[in-house]
Amino acid sequence: MDLRGKSVAILVDQQYQEMEVWYPYYRLIEEGAEVHLVGPDAGVTYPSKLGYPATSTLSADQAASRDFNAVIVPGGWSPDFMRRDERMISLIQSMAGKDMVFAAICHGGWMLCCTSILKGRKVTSFVAIKYDMINAGATWVDEPCVVDGNIITSRKPDDLPLFVSEIIKAISKQVI
Repeated sequence: MDLRGKSVAILVDQQYQEMEVWYPYYRLIEEGAEVHLVGPDAGVTYPSKLGYPATSTLSADQAASRDFNAVIVPGGWSPDFMRRDERMISLIQSMAGKDMVFAAICHGGWMLCCTSILKGRKVTSFVAIKYDMINAGATWVDEPCVVDGNIITSRKPDDLPLFVSEIIKAISKQVI
């Protein structure tokens, strides 16, 4: 599918899960999307759980929800660091009221819990945050990938092919 003219933010912070950042990053670029790694600060290199570097192209303060068609929140431990930073919380909250794709995998759902978008939605995640998702108002299921309107969630790296396929489909349906 052709995603030229579409822009995606992938949120990053320290101790991210490598596959959950780089698999969608490169797949979306292959489809023609402009992809930004957005961290608390711009130009900072955030190490993954195994030390693999991801350098942010934009800071949370520089990223504006109007500039993106989608946001992806990877897992690992990075969402735990993201939700401690008011700038990252403000960014995801500003995006919550927009007509854009919200995608979270593994522990990435923690950042969606910082918004009101999970209320009444069907989602999945890594089992360890099941009750966080439920307490945020969602109905949690143990499935590889769940699409509920503009929210796409997945459990773990094994689910990435289906997860990213659904993200690409959802973005391609958007009108520029």
